Amino acid sequence: MGTKIRRSDFVIAPYVRSSNRRGALQVLNTIGPYLAAWALAIQAAQHAVWALPLIGVVLVLFALRCFSLMHDCGHQSLFRSPQLNRIAGFLLGLINAMPQLAWSKDHAYHHRTNGDWERYRGVADFLSTQEFAELSRRQQWFYGFLRHPLMAIPGGFFYLALQPRLSLLQELAKALRTGKISKDPEFWDLLLNNICVFGILILAGNTWGYGLILGMYSLTLTFAAMFFIWIFFVQHIFEGTYAHRTEGWNSLEGALSGTSYLVLPALLNWFTADIGYHNIHHLSERIPNYNLRAAHLANAHLLKEVPKLKLGTMLGCSKFRLWDRDNQRLVAIATN
Repeated sequence: MGTKIRRSDFVIAPYVRSSNRRGALQVLNTIGPYLAAWALAIQAAQHAVWALPLIGVVLVLFALRCFSLMHDCGHQSLFRSPQLNRIAGFLLGLINAMPQLAWSKDHAYHHRTNGDWERYRGVADFLSTQEFAELSRRQQWFYGFLRHPLMAIPGGFFYLALQPRLSLLQELAKALRTGKISKDPEFWDLLLNNICVFGILILAGNTWGYGLILGMYSLTLTFAAMFFIWIFFVQHIFEGTYAHRTEGWNSLEGALSGTSYLVLPALLNWFTADIGYHNIHHLSERIPNYNLRAAHLANAHLLKEVPKLKLGTMLGCSKFRLWDRDNQRLVAIATN
């Protein structure tokens, strides 16, 4: 940003105050309607099939909010109590079949390294321009194809539905090979998540039919994850984003110039738990979502120059798929 703003200039402390009551209310007003939408879907499948697409949209939106609240639990910000964050994070992770503990650990790494493109290559694991130049033409085409915005649809399904199951198989194979069961809490969180997800799906499938349950659940996971990916993408991948080497990297610049203020409609702000106020979130991940807007407004005079984007800018941002290490910026793939 070319700014002399210091971290100490921001008023943060009053907003790093989590509330068990507010956290509980958010969990209830999210999981409750999500389960109610499933009850409606089951009834609609028998009496009003035409309503299923509309109910599916509702399921996707509440799944999106479940993921956003799980994200807060990982930052230990939704509740004041660490135990409540852990319990709620696990339950919210079940909604989207995502083991919360490992996800939160990876996400914490993103926060520690945002803007340092030698250590963290973004949501799509970008190559540098030099690395890209070393690929064959076929490999270059495939690289660009995998990072097309529409690939967030099958990619979203893989991310939520398949990847955690493959991770469990890898861990179990490792245990069989070594004869030792991991004592890592992440392994047990992964195992318990999978047991619960499969158990719920089997119980629901036996009761209401596997076609309905697996069909609706797969579509919900696919489109919810697509929105997760798109939103996360435009929060960090855009023209002029801070894309520094490790040497000389500045975490404050990473928060102010390496993230965007994503302006969303009020309804979508609610379903994403105000994560559009992303600069202030990166300044302090301990600010709970229900304080983000107030913290943003209190520091608005210091955030005038931060990148301001809208969800519709996704297509424009999606052209940036390579990291130019020498010029420390993101660039598009050159076309011949």
